[in-house]
This record gives sequence, structure tokens and C-alpha cells, in this order.
Amino acid sequence: MGQADLSVRVECYAGYQGEETPRRFFLGRRSVEVLEVVDRWLAPDYRYFKIRSGDGSIYILRHDVASGRWELTLFDSGKREETRLSST
Repeated sequence: MGQADLSVRVECYAGYQGEETPRRFFLGRRSVEVLEVVDRWLAPDYRYFKIRSGDGSIYILRHDVASGRWELTLFDSGKREETRLSST
């Protein structure tokens, strides 16, 4: 069974230090506005961003620094209390 392609197109703001921060991303034709970057962290080959959208959903985006590719690694709509991410 093949793995689903979870790549997304991301529009970023580049700050004065050149670090890119997601402002909007696209899931197919759907545009998702970033309301808040809740958290960010580094791994050896990736940069991660935990994002809250305008509808209150939480997404984790992963940026492959070498290739420039972005992927969606987690989605939480927040509609079910028992599945809500604890750090949101």
C-alpha cells in the first residue's frame, strides 16, 4: 500500500534574520490562514511548526530544509475534547 502524499504549499513571512514563518498554506485548493504559531522546534533535517488556524484547528507542518518541501504531519480539528492536543 502506498503512502499518501501529504505535501502542502506554504506561504511564509521571512523575518529580519531570514527565518521563514508560515502565514498561509494550501491543502489542495483550500487555503488555510495561520492565526498563530503555537510552537516551533528543530530536528536534524527538519523544522516543525505547530499552527492554529482561524477556525481553531491545530496543524503541524514539517519543513525539509534541504529540499524545501513542506508536509502536513498532524491535524486536530479540536471538535472532540477527548482527542484535543494537550498543549493547545
